[in-house]
Amino acid sequence: MKKRLADIVTIMIGALIFALDVNLFVIPNDFGEGGVTGVTIILYYLFRWSPGLVNFVLNAILLVVGYKFLDKQTTVYTIIAVTFNSLFLYLTEGWTIASDNLMINAIFGGVFAGVGIGLIIKVGGTTAGSTILARIMNKYLDWNVSYALLFFDLIVAFASLFIIGVQSLMFTIVMLYIGTKVMDFIIEGLNPRKAVMIVSKEQNQIAEQVNVVMERGVTVLHGHGFYTKLPQEILYIVISKQEISQLKKIVKAIDTSAFITIHDVRDVFGEGFMELSK
Repeated sequence: MKKRLADIVTIMIGALIFALDVNLFVIPNDFGEGGVTGVTIILYYLFRWSPGLVNFVLNAILLVVGYKFLDKQTTVYTIIAVTFNSLFLYLTEGWTIASDNLMINAIFGGVFAGVGIGLIIKVGGTTAGSTILARIMNKYLDWNVSYALLFFDLIVAFASLFIIGVQSLMFTIVMLYIGTKVMDFIIEGLNPRKAVMIVSKEQNQIAEQVNVVMERGVTVLHGHGFYTKLPQEILYIVISKQEISQLKKIVKAIDTSAFITIHDVRDVFGEGFMELSK
C-alpha cells in the first residue's frame, strides 16, 4: 500500500514537471513536441484550443484503443498520469519564465520533459499517446523505451515543420534528444552495469577473490576450446562500472595471461541488483 501511494505521488510530480515543460519552455518559444502532446501543441498554435483539454481527450481515446497492451497496474497508473498531466497543463497555462535564449530554453525543456516522463515510466505508468506505442515496442520488440519514444516523437515533431518553421524544429529536435538522455538517466540510474567474462587457468582463485574482496557472485560456465577441444571453465560476473578497475587488479595479480571481455548491460534484475517486480 505504501509503495502504491509513493508511486502515485511520483506520477503526480512527473505530470506536473512535464506540464511545466510545455507551458514554460515549449509554447512560449514556439517549439514543437512529440507524441500526443505535440499534436496538442499544433492544435493550440492553429486554433488556440486549450492544451489541457485537448491532451485529455486525445489521450483518453488512445488509452481506450491501446489499454489491452498494458497490464492492469500500468493502465491505472496511466489514467492517473493523463488526468493529472491534463489538469496541470490547464492550471499552469499562462505561466512564464524570464528567459528569451532559445538554446537555454530548449535544453531546460528537454530536461523537464525527460524528468517528468521518466518519473512516470520508472514507477510503471505511461503518459499514454506515443508512450503506449513505446511500451508496446519494448514489450514485443525489446526496444529501449526512451529511444522508441524518441522515434515516435520525431515523427510528430517533423509534422509540425510547416507551422513552427525550420529553426524551431531544429531546437525541438535538440530538446527531444536531451529529453531522451535525461529520461534514460531517470529510468536506468547513474550506475550502469557491466557483464564480464574471464577465461583463465586460475579461475578458482579469481572467483574466490571476487567473492571475498568484491562481495560479488560468480557464475561458472562450461565450454571448450574450438581448436584444442580441451574443456574450459568461464567466469561470468556482473558488476558496476566503478568496480571494473578493482576486478582488473584482482585478475592481473593472479593471472596476467587471462582473457577478459567486458560488455555493457542495460538491465540487471535479481539479488544484489534491481528487484524483478514488474
